[in-house]
Amino acid sequence: MDSSSILSSKRILSIDILRGLVMIIMALDHTRDFFHLEAMTGDPLDPTTTTGMLFFTRWITHFCAPTFVFLSGLSAYLSAQTKTPSEVSMFLLKRGAWLIFVEIVIVSLGLTFNPFYNFIILQVIWAIGWSMILLALVIKISKKAVFIIGLIIVSCHNVFNLFPPPDSEGFNFMLKVLFTSFGTVLPLPNNHLIGFFYAILPWTGIMFIGYAIGSWYSKSYAAEKRKRNLIIAGLCSIFLFFILRFINLYGDPVPRKEYNDLFKNILSFFNVSKYPPSLLYTSMTVGLAMLFLAFTERINNWFSRIVSIYGAVPFFYYIIHFYLLHSILVIAFFASGFTTEQIVQIPFWFRPNNFGFNLPIVYLIWILVVTVLYLPCKWFKNYKETHSQWWLKYV
Repeated sequence: MDSSSILSSKRILSIDILRGLVMIIMALDHTRDFFHLEAMTGDPLDPTTTTGMLFFTRWITHFCAPTFVFLSGLSAYLSAQTKTPSEVSMFLLKRGAWLIFVEIVIVSLGLTFNPFYNFIILQVIWAIGWSMILLALVIKISKKAVFIIGLIIVSCHNVFNLFPPPDSEGFNFMLKVLFTSFGTVLPLPNNHLIGFFYAILPWTGIMFIGYAIGSWYSKSYAAEKRKRNLIIAGLCSIFLFFILRFINLYGDPVPRKEYNDLFKNILSFFNVSKYPPSLLYTSMTVGLAMLFLAFTERINNWFSRIVSIYGAVPFFYYIIHFYLLHSILVIAFFASGFTTEQIVQIPFWFRPNNFGFNLPIVYLIWILVVTVLYLPCKWFKNYKETHSQWWLKYV
């Protein structure tokens, strides 16, 4: 398959492969949250308490959110090729608002199974929604402005970690929501809570960079030049990660710790902040994503075709995998001897702190869920390709 046929098709296979791969791996992290015995009581990334397998199980999923956000920006650029600037901005505004609604109403319910919405959880879909709204505004300035602003945000937002938080409670809250948040919980009346777990702007920076790189996938852009650019950008990004991590002065809210143990030092070196996504975290994950895109553009085999099914319908997969996982959790909850008096938990109903299984069982549940979702995803991909209803643009 040559470059022209790759880019003239409705979808770019390498993008769907990468997105499908991260969607599959993402489900592992959510399966661990629901089913691992220590998920509610321990930190899988703490070098002093974790195991190699547990650390890897959590760490490998670090690549999912930034890659997904990066590809959302890239895909936004590709979809804009057949629209006027005004049409692009309006679509991004509407899709961004829709995603914020989805996070609050649909995803939070799938995560918690709490029909009273006592705890609304704002995560990656929330951040993507706001990022699309901001992208809709910035592209009216210029495409170059999108790249420059994205690069500045990703490179410089960790400056806030070098200074004490502001005295103003309101300003400090906005700073957390926009830049530094991890687990910022806002109490509401009548025993309701909103948890801000994804600071918006660091993710916006990642999306903006993805949008800027989308120009490399224009039909007139030479395939070899695109591959070279992706390799150079990916290697520079990963090189930046190693340099800054060795220097250990900037790029992450928490400097790496030194232990009298080689294995713990290795874990500490790669344990960088996802909440919010630090410069080091973004360099490590997005850098590898760009290398993956560079070397998979011409891959087309049975494995890539299976994985790309999930990548072609990421929103559909993302929503239903939560409901499937939580439905299995309900079954496991009662099968494990828990009673109706123990259903109500924060943040997840049917998920007591003393519930769960070991890692091999978690992996088995993960494989089961991904396998079960293959045929529904394949059906919906075919449906989207053979139908043109307006609402399909939003799912």
